[in-house]
Amino acid sequence: MAEIPMDKVFHALADPLRIQIIESLRHTEYCVQDLCNSLNVSQSKLSFHLRVLKEASIVRSQSRGRWNYYSLNLPQIAAVEQHLAEYRCQAQMLPPHSRSTKALATHKNS
Repeated sequence: MAEIPMDKVFHALADPLRIQIIESLRHTEYCVQDLCNSLNVSQSKLSFHLRVLKEASIVRSQSRGRWNYYSLNLPQIAAVEQHLAEYRCQAQMLPPHSRSTKALATHKNS
């Protein structure tokens, strides 16, 4: 799997409808029509948002006959978790005063 830039991933996650799509796909795969009905959105709107999620490799699709079924791409979600965990580990190694927003604001204003 090719590495997807994290800015593309975070852009894909920065929309309430796309979060709803991800929530819907947490336990099972769905075809577009079932997602449209479940989320009460038009097929064109859903297709746009699925494309954004697919380009970020957060969801994947599989064609079966006339239908496309969508599911979460768990390896990509694990990669996002790992990316965030690295930041958390780095932040925990900083001295306490470096982590405060007050220190950041003071540094930014100097």
